[in-house]
Amino acid sequence: MVKFAKIADYLSLVKINHTIFSLPFALIGFFLAVKTNGENVSLRLLMLVLLCVVFARNAAMGFNRYADREFDKKNPRTALREIPSAIIQPKSAMIFVIINALLFILTAYFLNFLCFILSPIALAVILGYSLTKRFTYLSHLFLGLGLGLAPIGAYLAVTARFDLLPLIYSFTVIFWVAGFDILYALQDIDFDKSENLKSLPATIGKHNALLLSALFHVIAIGMVIFGGLLGNFGYLYWIGSAVFTLLLFYEHLIVKPTDITRVNLAFATMNGMASVIFACFVIGDLYLI
Repeated sequence: MVKFAKIADYLSLVKINHTIFSLPFALIGFFLAVKTNGENVSLRLLMLVLLCVVFARNAAMGFNRYADREFDKKNPRTALREIPSAIIQPKSAMIFVIINALLFILTAYFLNFLCFILSPIALAVILGYSLTKRFTYLSHLFLGLGLGLAPIGAYLAVTARFDLLPLIYSFTVIFWVAGFDILYALQDIDFDKSENLKSLPATIGKHNALLLSALFHVIAIGMVIFGGLLGNFGYLYWIGSAVFTLLLFYEHLIVKPTDITRVNLAFATMNGMASVIFACFVIGDLYLI
């Protein structure tokens, strides 16, 4: 029972359910690459890609919790997280980060040489995000960049080469994630100001932050449309794109400068649904049309 409880604590530490944001786009990159190469789906390769996503995210989220532990302790919203509440010790969290980082590099080695040599760079990006709020207002875009590595990384795992279309989906993720991370940061405006943390909502205010979030989501939708035209997709792709667009539009309807009580609904539920549904329709279009 103790071991299971510990595993549950670490899964809670890294919010394993939030993998739903990047994983569907990684699958888009993977199946797009398989289709582009005219190959059959390799279950071995697919499992390695999934493991890379999980290990990378575990390392990134674990480091985020480690780096922010003193801030989390002061913030009433985050004071009950695993490290501030002493469920997990900081040293144990860092060991968890190191293990997952090494497993990520090792897994990348079994993909191909290009993925292997790029894996430390990917780690630097996804771990580095956790420090960005200390010195730049663009931390939300850095988070988007970290998650945006998923589709191009999965594509490289299959093809070992860069192409434009998966890069389009990486840019989609960058602006999509940055947009909803701005919404999430609305909850901590006062705390970020008091600690001199440089989030955009704390810097430009709720109203302007919401406008910028909407602009980022418009750019993300534009990237989805560009990707559909560039890839010459069929009707399933465009149905998925329409659902993705409507869900992003809805989350901006339910979060207002005067009412941010539904931020978590917009952040987790709407965006989780958007990524999963979009990925299902894109993959369906690749193999059914």
